[in-house]
Amino acid sequence: MILITGGTGHLGNVLVKQFINLGEKPVVYTHPSDTCKSLNNVDVEIVKADIRDKNVLEKYIKESEAVFHLAAVISILPWKSKAIEDVNVGGTKNVADLCMKYNKKLIYVSSVHAFSEKEEGDVIDEKTPILPELTTGAYGKSKAKAALLIMNYAKAGLNVITICPTGIIGPFDYKPSEMGNMFLSYLKGELNTIIEGAFDFVDVRDVSDGIIKAYEKGNKGEFYILGNENIEVFELINMVNTIKNKDFKPKILGKNTAYFVSILLLLKNLISKEKLLLTPYSVHTLQTNTLFSHEKAARELGYNPRPLEETVKDTVTWLENNLM
Repeated sequence: MILITGGTGHLGNVLVKQFINLGEKPVVYTHPSDTCKSLNNVDVEIVKADIRDKNVLEKYIKESEAVFHLAAVISILPWKSKAIEDVNVGGTKNVADLCMKYNKKLIYVSSVHAFSEKEEGDVIDEKTPILPELTTGAYGKSKAKAALLIMNYAKAGLNVITICPTGIIGPFDYKPSEMGNMFLSYLKGELNTIIEGAFDFVDVRDVSDGIIKAYEKGNKGEFYILGNENIEVFELINMVNTIKNKDFKPKILGKNTAYFVSILLLLKNLISKEKLLLTPYSVHTLQTNTLFSHEKAARELGYNPRPLEETVKDTVTWLENNLM
């Protein structure tokens, strides 16, 4: 039995289904409040428990052959820092402790945000230092702290491989994610403005495939970046325009204006609680223009991501069929 924490999320549900297609019977470990909509009609055992509850977690890790730890709080909201720290660092420590105790193989899904930030145009790879003080935002800092924990467990003998995806997009985004919401809002005609900036975006299915390849072929203690290519946000929107035969061009906000607007939206969110597409952290992320290399994963795992045009086309089709 393999255990997948966070198995109902965007990446998690895709990984669960891929394992089922390979003949595995994974057990999904998810938060008690999760509706598990992404796994409706999927024949899989679901355990609803908090990753911070070590007693429940121990029972399932003890019985597993391998653990895929995806569970995390992913948020661009600054006031969620305590939950982010508790789950992303504390929860990861619980998983690593128990995998060490019972000698279980661990595949830990981190993020490229764990790596120290570099100057614009510089390339981040697996040799880039991990220093929480040189990352931005509560999420990035939590992933950096957890990655350092994992590195220490690896030195102590834990059989662990760490996966660092770039910006995940693609179909099967049930909740949906920030990028999923951007595509959805644009398809509904509700998004008239986007921000200037770019990031390395990758298909959720390619990340899932890369995780399984790392499980099968990856080297103990290693980190693997799973990305695709750096692309401007307006280029993603242009792909949607091509698919839908639209000629609408949203207004593009420059860096300073985007920061100002994001602060106003944060203040508004304190009252309205509306889902935000824009925060100072997301503006910073899209305008850092750091590049990421997935050459190591390509060389050692045979990782080969699909063209982003295919990803955007499948995302549009899935959103229209499921969330509109």
